Amino acid sequence: MPTDITIYLEKGELPAQLDDSATGEAIRKALPLEGTASRWGDEIYFTIPVHLPEAPDARQDMAVGELGYWPVGAAFCIFFGPTPASRGQEIRAASAVNPIGQIIGDARIFKSVADGEKVTLSR
Repeated sequence: MPTDITIYLEKGELPAQLDDSATGEAIRKALPLEGTASRWGDEIYFTIPVHLPEAPDARQDMAVGELGYWPVGAAFCIFFGPTPASRGQEIRAASAVNPIGQIIGDARIFKSVADGEKVTLSR
């Protein structure tokens, strides 16, 4: 069953859901989590103390508002538009990420987040 979480930013907050995958469950158990945002195009990511392998459903092509876990960097990722790896308007991660959930609402709020801002995930 999906888990409701809230993503807190310096300029607001947004509800989201973590799916019931093994990766989503591991992140849910680690909540609350706090990190420092890094921007990569229209993606925010930050390192978390969860270390998991690439899942069988890992992929690079993501959707607006999709949440992912990047095994290479042990990072929580929020996708809201094209990245430097994108071709055209597609949303593409640097390498395969485990899809773990979805933002509920308008993911464009993340466009205002700058490198170095605090991001908190909690239930």
